[in-house]
Amino acid sequence: MLDLRPIGYVIGLLVAMLGLAMMVPLFLDLTDGNGHWAVFAESGIITLAVGGIIALSCSNSVGEGLTIQQTFLLTTGVWLALPIFGALPFYLGATEARFVDAFFEAMSGLTTTGSTVFSGLEELPRGLLLWRGILQWLGGIGIIVVAMVFLPELRVGGMQIFRTEGFDTMGKILPRATEIASRISVIYVGLSLICALAYVSAGMGPFDAVVHAMTTIATGGFANYDASFAAFNPAVSYVACLFMILAALPFVRFVQLSAGTARPLLRDTQIHVFLVTAVIIVSLITGWNLLQSNASGEEALRLAMFNSVSLMTGTGYANADYNQWGSYAIAVLFFTGLIGGCAGSTACSIKIFRYQLLFASIKTQLQKTRSPHGVFTPRYAGRPVGDDVLNSVMSFFMFFTVTLGMLSVALAMTGLDFVTSLSGAATALANVGPGFGDEIGPAGNFAGLNDTAKWLLAAAMLIGRLELMAVYVIFTVGFWRA
Repeated sequence: MLDLRPIGYVIGLLVAMLGLAMMVPLFLDLTDGNGHWAVFAESGIITLAVGGIIALSCSNSVGEGLTIQQTFLLTTGVWLALPIFGALPFYLGATEARFVDAFFEAMSGLTTTGSTVFSGLEELPRGLLLWRGILQWLGGIGIIVVAMVFLPELRVGGMQIFRTEGFDTMGKILPRATEIASRISVIYVGLSLICALAYVSAGMGPFDAVVHAMTTIATGGFANYDASFAAFNPAVSYVACLFMILAALPFVRFVQLSAGTARPLLRDTQIHVFLVTAVIIVSLITGWNLLQSNASGEEALRLAMFNSVSLMTGTGYANADYNQWGSYAIAVLFFTGLIGGCAGSTACSIKIFRYQLLFASIKTQLQKTRSPHGVFTPRYAGRPVGDDVLNSVMSFFMFFTVTLGMLSVALAMTGLDFVTSLSGAATALANVGPGFGDEIGPAGNFAGLNDTAKWLLAAAMLIGRLELMAVYVIFTVGFWRA
């Protein structure tokens, strides 16, 4: 029989830690004297108590490892439990936020999606704005650990190809996760601090700099203003572009760089393809904007670079309403959001390495067609790729496409128009943030959607953040019989 106690123990600890994190915005609101601190006190006590009780009740079953079944359940359970408790400050503190809205906001935060149901962000208490940033910051480091420890072990979406990075986790998932998290945390905190200082030097206020640094390094996209980065001067956009790109690179390379080894960072083909792809997309959008508007060269480049990088990394910031750029730009930017950053980063969506493996497989098939008697093997970073990796990647693409289609149809059945349904499904599944169209585009938000659509999108955020199959597998009969 499947033992759920080790799963409950880890989830309980993480929920309790989330309750402790609520003390930070509590003290901020207490300092501001706006009375909203009581909301975080109530939410924190509930979260800490429930998490502590669950952890204590399951503590007698903690071992050195987890089975594959337990690992799948733990991965999905954590990302389901934390948004429930993370929603409490929104639900208890914002009188107009129903639980569906609060849960949507918390799920969007922890999955670093960046879609929001709140408008008038400038009027919210600073504690709530900080809490939104904390949720995304915690979600960002959490997904790095998941991508480097759990997904390779579970052989999800081709991630097993990264087990050669020196992180052998078989039978040692929990101890290894702790070790990797500690090493990554130093880099993650360091990048966040440097980003905050860079924002301040570019003209941001200290509070805005801290919150936006957290949501930038997490490639989350929550902003403190309805206008997002259009509320800041041009220099801030350039700083954001730099750190969005850094956050979309594999964090293991930063760990190696901090140890004095720069060669893996410089020779990583995934990074090369990511940067070249970004340059191409920025060039296409910049050229189009120069032809279609009276913007100067610098302005056209800045707007194209910021919004292209934001969508490609899945951050979701905006400093212009790109819905007004014409159908060509909209089409390019839509598919840009389906590219993603590098594996092992805070970026989301399909990821660059999967496209590399897809094209390597296509190239091999073309070679076999041309020379039926030849022996051709797809390669990644100079290494031959096994059939298990290719099959896993192809399955991921199939599941992603089918899920996108079914979710789009389901959203349309709730009454949403075609553009909102398709772009909403894509932005939730790829964890990008804003969609397209007047309602959920960069100039709007998700507040006006019906409740059914919000629940569907929240579920899609979870499924997309955990690479689809890590969630789908627990709904199969064979999983529970194993």
